[in-house]
Amino acid sequence: MSNVVVAKRYADALFRLGVEQQKLEQLTADFKVVQPVFKNDKKLAKFLTHPKIDNAKKKQLVVEGFQGVDPIVLNTLQLLVDRHRISIIPTIIDEFISLVNDAKGMADATVYSTRNLTDDEKSHLARSFAVRLGKSAVQLNNIVDPSILGGIKIRVGNTIYDGTVKGKLNRISRSIVSANK
Repeated sequence: MSNVVVAKRYADALFRLGVEQQKLEQLTADFKVVQPVFKNDKKLAKFLTHPKIDNAKKKQLVVEGFQGVDPIVLNTLQLLVDRHRISIIPTIIDEFISLVNDAKGMADATVYSTRNLTDDEKSHLARSFAVRLGKSAVQLNNIVDPSILGGIKIRVGNTIYDGTVKGKLNRISRSIVSANK
């Protein structure tokens, strides 16, 4: 079974538990604290996946490192250590946050641009994409990427809206190549 399918199952179970216990906001906040640690800390990942280190020591590190988070989050992390699923924690969190946003009628989007967008530009994009996606709101994360040459590229889930100069040049190039075949 693929890691994405497994991650979706964990995320779905966490979402249902959060709804049942009315803790979606708390779980979302805690997972947003946990996620960057598992995405960016290579030493932690190496320690937690090392075959010669006892699971009890791994779980002790998780408990000490994430004191103060909701017990559901802590228990989930310990369960994932036991089941050797540390590598999919960021994917589980992404899926969970996506489920929460869908329930709220919201979407997360990443905007790639050659410069930081102004607040007015971000709010205009958020409003227009909320309408386009049929959502009540869109939360934008702006990433500066000078390689796109100009324009913007927006990623919402697995869908990419490419309005960049680089993307247009690539499309023109592909059409010329296919026309010459």
